[in-house]
Amino acid sequence: MKPANSMRCIALFVLFFSASGVHAVEYVSVSESNAILYDAPSIHAKKLFVVNRYMPFEQIVTLDSWVKVRDRSGGLYWVEKHALSNKRYVFALLPLLDVHAEPDFKSPRLFQVRQQVALERIDSTGTGWIRVRHLDGNMGYVRSTEVWGG
Repeated sequence: MKPANSMRCIALFVLFFSASGVHAVEYVSVSESNAILYDAPSIHAKKLFVVNRYMPFEQIVTLDSWVKVRDRSGGLYWVEKHALSNKRYVFALLPLLDVHAEPDFKSPRLFQVRQQVALERIDSTGTGWIRVRHLDGNMGYVRSTEVWGG
């Protein structure tokens, strides 16, 4: 192989693997009693929604004192950075979500939460389950596919 061709192959290899690399999704949650979602990074922009404390969002980009976030439906919004926290919360996606004693469907159900109830995300088992804590202190496991923000 000619040196120019081998350099081209190496460049394509590096480009392919850097472009296809897995990027960790970063989540944030509303830390204040509520937060206003805007259509642009300015308090003079159009106010779209008000969301409650613990609402989880995927963090897309940070720009000075603003964060562009994505909600579970894919909507993109801007929110003031001071209204957010890195403390992770998840919301139940199912109408009624079972929280188990162990990361296994066969383990006892400890409690249930209704859709959109906030649970603090403690950690991940790495097997598709996450450990969560209800605001009343009860802890258990839920499937990561059954919650948003996990």
